Amino acid sequence: MHLIALTGGIASGKSTVARRWQDQGAVVVDADALAREVVELGSPVLDQIAQRFGPEVISDDGSVNRSALGALVFGDTDAREALNGITHPAISRLAQSRFDDAACINAEAIIVYDIPLLVESAQSLARFDLVVTVEADPKVRVQRLIDHRAMTSSEAEGRVASQATSLQRREVADFVIEANDSLADTERRADEVWSLITSRLHKRL
Repeated sequence: MHLIALTGGIASGKSTVARRWQDQGAVVVDADALAREVVELGSPVLDQIAQRFGPEVISDDGSVNRSALGALVFGDTDAREALNGITHPAISRLAQSRFDDAACINAEAIIVYDIPLLVESAQSLARFDLVVTVEADPKVRVQRLIDHRAMTSSEAEGRVASQATSLQRREVADFVIEANDSLADTERRADEVWSLITSRLHKRL
């Protein structure tokens, strides 16, 4: 099993890269999807969130109210760290289970862990064969959030500011994919880095 961490801030183009690599044979494990899974109805993580943040973050049907929770944590560093402390360990355990499942099917699988909060999660980077970050200028990311996710300018700026900086992600990365330009340009750069990754991994065999 070869494990690649793919990170990048919100609206950086990371999902585009993940899809491109999946089309080329990678097994993609999406941390955002796992984050939704660990807070499903009846989960211990959901109970912990309710205890820490109160009933206002729980919808009438008992599920997490993402809008209410987001409003609480994105402007409050302490609250965000408290939420991460609840969710990140559970997400990490579930991710490892998915990695193990993929390795059982194919011992030489290249598994790409799509994890936007790699730096924020403070997990050991030693578990990964390589780390790749997808980067776009903050102004570009803000405009993408406004155009594609119907956020206001202040909402978009707040979301971008709440995450690790580009410098922090670049410092831990083996490869950087610049994604300021068109979709086609991002896909081309993703292909170039995928070729470098597979070449490097094959040399280790």
